[in-house]
Amino acid sequence: MESDTFDRLDLQLLAALETDGRASFSRIAAVLGVSDQTVARRYRRLCAQAGLRVVAMRDGYALGQDQWMLRIRCAPDSALAIAEALAKRRDTSWVGLASGGTEVLCATRPRHPGDHDDLLLGKLPRTPSVVEIRAHQLLHRFYGGSSGWIRKFGALTGEQIAALRTAPEAHPVPPRLDPEDEPLLAVLERDGRASYPELQRATGRSESAVKRRLAQLRASGAVYIDTEYQTETVGYPVAAILWITAAPAALHSVGEALAAHEETAWVSATAGPCNLLVTVLARNAAGLYAYLSGPLGRLEGVQHVETTPFLRRVKQLTYPAPR
Repeated sequence: MESDTFDRLDLQLLAALETDGRASFSRIAAVLGVSDQTVARRYRRLCAQAGLRVVAMRDGYALGQDQWMLRIRCAPDSALAIAEALAKRRDTSWVGLASGGTEVLCATRPRHPGDHDDLLLGKLPRTPSVVEIRAHQLLHRFYGGSSGWIRKFGALTGEQIAALRTAPEAHPVPPRLDPEDEPLLAVLERDGRASYPELQRATGRSESAVKRRLAQLRASGAVYIDTEYQTETVGYPVAAILWITAAPAALHSVGEALAAHEETAWVSATAGPCNLLVTVLARNAAGLYAYLSGPLGRLEGVQHVETTPFLRRVKQLTYPAPR
């Protein structure tokens, strides 16, 4: 990590939170070999200075829900306003500006059958400043979700990761969300580290029932605890979205190869004008070029790559990004 403010212990703390975002400070401290107070202090500093947030996410892949990446080309003076309007919607999980501020990228997961039609066939087409909409349905995740990018740094040993992971459920239930789970998730989508007494008050269930249900949701894969932070903190300020077309017979092998690259934070197969969407992080423009011309360029089966430089996050996970 190249930073005058953040060091390897901060990187280890981020890696620990990616492993189990609800692990107690005392448990993380024991694994990292520091005091509880040190972990708590570092955590607060990362929240204040690096935009760290820990939240619960519904896993659309596990739940079999439709998920889409929208690529919206706008008039330059309207892109931010459109992005901010999309960020207020409950069915969007990530919104960003790209292509010098003329394009809005939006990840959306309709929670109700009519939401998708309302957005794609109703609101967006009637927006005068929208020039073009491309909708890419996400089909298969190769990397991302509960697999955090920081783990690719190798900041934790295998023993440390094992010590942080919760014991698997003896009899995991199928991934499913019930209506009575909504109050629980409403709290965890704001704060994935909310205490069990807080969850008890929000749901009206006993603390043991809340603990058991959350364990079931996580073990089934329906819900995972995610972390978000400014990648500049760890020395990677440059981000880009890659729209990749691979030969159909090579789609899976290319996706798996991309998932193993250190530079990739998210890789998904998609239906649409391309068949792979990839988020890449780099230290600088030269690092992005080195990836495009090196590891990516050497992959057999890749037929076309379009690179969209990422400008700014407007919404990340379940809440607006800080300005």
